[in-house]
Amino acid sequence: MAHEIDYKIIGEELQCLEVELDPNETVIAESGSLMMMEDGIKMETIFGDASGRSQTLLDKVFSAGKRMLTGESLFMTAYTNLGYGKKKVFFAAPYPGRIIPMRLTDYNGKLICQKDSFLCAAKGTTVGIEFQKKLGAGFFGGEGFIMQKIEGDGMAFVHSGGAIIERVLQPGEKLRIDTGCIVAFTQTINYDIEFVGGIKNTIFGGEGLFFATLTGPGKIWVQSLPFSRLASRILSGAVGRRKEEGGILGGLGNLLDGDGR
Repeated sequence: MAHEIDYKIIGEELQCLEVELDPNETVIAESGSLMMMEDGIKMETIFGDASGRSQTLLDKVFSAGKRMLTGESLFMTAYTNLGYGKKKVFFAAPYPGRIIPMRLTDYNGKLICQKDSFLCAAKGTTVGIEFQKKLGAGFFGGEGFIMQKIEGDGMAFVHSGGAIIERVLQPGEKLRIDTGCIVAFTQTINYDIEFVGGIKNTIFGGEGLFFATLTGPGKIWVQSLPFSRLASRILSGAVGRRKEEGGILGGLGNLLDGDGR
């Protein structure tokens, strides 16, 4: 069974997570997510599965390899309270958005998430891979054949970009979503890919060629700002030249939008 940890989410747009550990309690997290921790907490780097189960070297290599396929590092970090009282450890979100707490027992012990969404969880939680069985979802789904799966009976925390919308789909109810906007869904959801259709939509739509289709019953979490979209806008603004730059009206355009240096 997973350790029973207490937590508090701090902040609005750039959130961090405070986890309170009783003596001998442990939380596992992605490498590089630590913000700070109190004295008395031991940090241990773990190769492979950090759930605490006994594993052979081959099992550890296989677990680490599966994590690499989901875009994560080979190693996870475990933080254990070796002191006598309660101790706190803090984890930071990697970019603007929301930290979503999920009690896995509320979802039959398993959630399917986008790659790179896992932040941390109580010890006893397993982070693995979920293969998409349909060729369409695999080739065109934006996430490839592989998504993350989080399994266990304790608390897990995932991160999303921008605002988060939660929807509960009834049996047979279908929702079309931009493939990058999916954060997570329960294992009862049917996931597939649908072609946008139409010559104008395909060439000029700017939304990609495919939608993800999620069919109920089950619960889904959708984000308003996928990291890929955020990175694309930042990159285009940093290295791309505006079309009017150098022209007679270019300077006026920059003045109007606040770029008049």
